[in-house]
This record gives sequence, structure tokens and C-alpha cells, in this order.
Amino acid sequence: MASEAKSSSSFKPYKLKHILTGHKRAVSSVKFSADGKLLGSASADKSVRIWSAGDGSVKKELQGHTEGVSDMAWSSDSHYICSASDDKTLRIWDVHTGNCIKTLKGHTNYVFCVNFNPQSNLIVSGSFDETVRIWDMKTGKCLKVLPAHSDPVTAVHFNRDGSLIVSSSYDGLCRIWDSATGHCLKTLIDDENPPVSFVNFSPNGKFILAGTLDNTLRLWNFGTGKFLKTYTGHANSKYCISSTFSVTNGKYIVSGSEDNCVYLWDLQARNIVQKLEGHTDTVISVSCHPTENKIASGALENDKTLRIWVQEN
Repeated sequence: MASEAKSSSSFKPYKLKHILTGHKRAVSSVKFSADGKLLGSASADKSVRIWSAGDGSVKKELQGHTEGVSDMAWSSDSHYICSASDDKTLRIWDVHTGNCIKTLKGHTNYVFCVNFNPQSNLIVSGSFDETVRIWDMKTGKCLKVLPAHSDPVTAVHFNRDGSLIVSSSYDGLCRIWDSATGHCLKTLIDDENPPVSFVNFSPNGKFILAGTLDNTLRLWNFGTGKFLKTYTGHANSKYCISSTFSVTNGKYIVSGSEDNCVYLWDLQARNIVQKLEGHTDTVISVSCHPTENKIASGALENDKTLRIWVQEN
């Protein structure tokens, strides 16, 4: 217990650094680029925006989707963004020019979530059509359609070597897929099965963090299929709120919340170490900077802003 207490007591609080305004509707997703220089955001206003991660200035606005954008993801070289929209398509954008270079068509309902594999030659997407699709980045062709779930797919994420995909759904399941064959390798089931609103692999690929609409985050050991820890205290019963791992200075879990705050938990001890207040609507998305002690958050319709929070030195 001493080491757990120490990790929390030495915790340096995050402070608000920048408020980023410009989106005209709810923000749906925020993600730092892999090189840490840029911050991307998706919005119900049908646009994706690219901001400087340093000073919060807007760099580009990517226009082309005909309905709201629910998610966006960066390629590992930070050169491309893929966006997922209610117009049933995904678009691949060249970040430097701001041009749309491919439109990925095939989903038959809203596309809700997207990610690149680490090699960034593949894109995975999840949709309200209950499928997971794997796409070829270069050609824009759909390589595989996985009949993944029996309800809308809420999140998709590759592990660190790109061999596995995890998906989550309102059907209460998290499923692990072999990205090469499209076979389902494992289904994670708890005693109860509340809708799973978000899932992602830990940076080392050994664990899976899952958010459920019973105000709980669960950490699973992927290898054993056993769940190890729960994180509570935030509010999440309605929206698909993202959560993530903070590993740049100690190990923490970070999540948005329906009480308009960002929550940070000590990963091991499971206690809340900080609650970041300031947003004026549900914090739907959070992202941790790859190398700096910096968090980005984005909020829904009554707020429309992104905020960048930094740890004091």
C-alpha cells in the first residue's frame, strides 16, 4: 500500500492551459497526433479540425462529410487522418494539404468509430450497421466485413503490433479479432452485460480498458479474460465516452464524464487523483499526449470546446 499511496501523493495536478473554440456543434472526438505536434477533433458540425497541440491555434478545417462526424484517427506518421461519419462513409485526409484523398463506402448505417493499425496500412471501423470493417489504406477497398455484434459498434482499436482488433457494442460484449483472418478469438463477458460504450488496448497490449453505461470502467487482462480492476466515481450512463491510459508520468486512467468533468484515477490503487472542472457539457472524449504530461478533452453541444490541460512542473 505504501507504494500506491506514494504514487498518488506525488501526483502533480493538471491545470487548464488552452480553450479551443471554433466547432459549431458538439465535439465528438479529440486525439493527439502520434508525433505530438497536432491535435485533431471531430464534430457534429460535419467537420474535422486540426489544431496546434502547443498553442491551440487552428491549423486546418477538413470539410466534405455531409453529416456529423463521430470519430477521427491519426495515421502513425501523423500524415493522414481518417474520419467516421453519420453519412455512412469514412474519409481519408492528407493533413498537410487538407485534401480528402479517399472516401470509404460500404457501411449501411452511421459509421461511429475508426482507428488505424500501427503500420497504418489498414483502417478498422465500426458502425450502427453492427459490423466491423477492415479497409486497405492505399486503395480504399474494404478487405473484410466482420458480423461483429448484435447492436451498434461503439469502439474499435488495434493492439500495439496490429495483430488484434478489439471491438465493443451496445450488445454488452467486447470481442477480440484476428486482424489477418477476421476470426473472433475471444469474447469478454462479465456477470452483468451493460452496454459497452468504449474499449481500447493498453499501450503494452496486455490489458483492455472498457467503459460501460453503468458508470464504470473495467480493466481486463486480455490473456486470461479475467477482469482485474474497476474505476468508478464518474458519470456515464448515456453517451459513448472515451477513456485512455496516461503513461508519461506514472500510470493513470483518464476519462470524460456526464458531470462535465475529466477524471483521473491511479491505475493501480484505483482512487480518483483529480477531477478537471471547466467544461459546460458532457466531456465525450479525452486524449493523452504521447510524450508530454498533457491531456486534451472535448465536450458536447452546450460547450463545443476543446480544452488542453497540462501538469505543472
